[in-house]
Amino acid sequence: MTNENSKMNSNHDKVIKAKKIGVSFYAGNHKDDFKSRVLRFLKEWKVPKATMVWPLEDINFEGNQGEILGIIGSNGAGKTTLSKIIAGILQEDHGDIEVNGKVTALFSFGMGFNKELTGEENVYLNGMMLGVEKSLIHRYIGDIHEFSDLGDFFHQPMKYYSSGMKARLGFSVAAHLQPEILILDEALNTGDAKFSKRAAEKMKELVKQAKMVIVVTHSLGYAQRNCDRLMWIDGGQVREVGDPKEVIAHYKATVPPRPPRRHRNLQLKKTRTTITEKAIIKAEDVGVSFKFNTGTFWALKDINFEIKEGEVVGIIGHNGAGKSTLCKVLTKILSPDEGNLELRGETSALLGYGTGFNAHLSGTDNIYLNAMLLGIPKKRVDEKYEEIIEFSGLGEKVEKPVKDLSSGMKARLGFSIAAILKPDIFIIDEALSTGDLAFKQKASERIQDMMERAKAVIIVSHSLTFIEQICTRGIWMDKGRIRFDGEVEEAVKQYRESQGVMKQGTNKTEGKQPKKNNARTNRPTAKAET
Repeated sequence: MTNENSKMNSNHDKVIKAKKIGVSFYAGNHKDDFKSRVLRFLKEWKVPKATMVWPLEDINFEGNQGEILGIIGSNGAGKTTLSKIIAGILQEDHGDIEVNGKVTALFSFGMGFNKELTGEENVYLNGMMLGVEKSLIHRYIGDIHEFSDLGDFFHQPMKYYSSGMKARLGFSVAAHLQPEILILDEALNTGDAKFSKRAAEKMKELVKQAKMVIVVTHSLGYAQRNCDRLMWIDGGQVREVGDPKEVIAHYKATVPPRPPRRHRNLQLKKTRTTITEKAIIKAEDVGVSFKFNTGTFWALKDINFEIKEGEVVGIIGHNGAGKSTLCKVLTKILSPDEGNLELRGETSALLGYGTGFNAHLSGTDNIYLNAMLLGIPKKRVDEKYEEIIEFSGLGEKVEKPVKDLSSGMKARLGFSIAAILKPDIFIIDEALSTGDLAFKQKASERIQDMMERAKAVIIVSHSLTFIEQICTRGIWMDKGRIRFDGEVEEAVKQYRESQGVMKQGTNKTEGKQPKKNNARTNRPTAKAET
């Protein structure tokens, strides 16, 4: 820890004091429900023996008045478990923790919301669940509406919200109802760049009035820009606490380097041999509408594009732009109200982490359950089971009920199931937003490998760097329409400019009007080389 940080600690009141905190559970000792018993019968597996596991052991740290403390670490390191102890949701098995203040915690997007109620109704519901007087909620309801930037969606049922819109509303509620200690555990991962910037400014404003803010995140850039100190947790223990830049450098040094490989870079000009002229997905004037209490809302309108065999397409845009709605159309969860959509191949989709999982079943049970839902024979799952477990990196934790897994662990498991079982068309909608640095590297390698067998991959993400790294093509959506369709670097550049966000490492001020492009004709084409 630096002298500067030591000085800061001595000059600030201690809001949190944790000494030798430990939490344990018995892995493999969960009570099976009916579905789990049926799955185990079909697999002819025995119930695993219970073993003691310590997700946290001998945790020591202090939280200071007026600081933003970031917590980083790989998936399953114990970050969420520690957050739940600070919030009083879990009880430590040994050690002592003192928390001087009322804790408001936001765990992932949408948690605690009722999808049948409107956004406004959920603000009151969440506020009262946090013990906030209705009069105070009423006082801030206008500010919450304005800050969330949901517009008319604020008065619509939350079942129509994208994951990013839920994240925006959740943060807006938590930040405006006078929290003393605010915990954000992966709550902003699905937020777009513009909202993330506003949220960061709001957090800095909060610590002047509240006691402290704790941010759990896999976005190392976000952590370095916005946190006063960082705590790195690894294997249930604190590896380091101190200056964000130094801690991040030490954390990155532990991530295994990506091995050199042929065709590692998936930029279009270097992968022309993988792209054919065969259209796998073709959308013509596709539109999707919802009947709101204020009238008809078009979530998608006049959507036209073709995705050719071998393409890795990144879809970007702000929260509520229509990206998730488009994914649901591609996976046939929703049907277009107008236009035509052709799909030539079986589609596997990860629509957010943990989607399709049964929370009460173990990870193992969910592997077989998800495969059955995808129509994959049990024999094939048996053959690939060990590979799925190895790739996910969950080890014995795969025998835990999914409800006990962290959001990052769910993301890893979901991706591993779909990727190892080799779908024709693979759609990833924010499913890797909670993945740690090492797993994102593995995932990008796997996506590249999949292109030898899969027909197309579609990735929806707010991580523009990730999109640029592995996609051959970019589609920028805004208000249910395609604003740009073409080279991925140009798509990201124009989107950044529209958001007024400057790319890290540049000095160019971005805020220009985006170029207008024809979604049908402005995309570069690539013929297969013979």
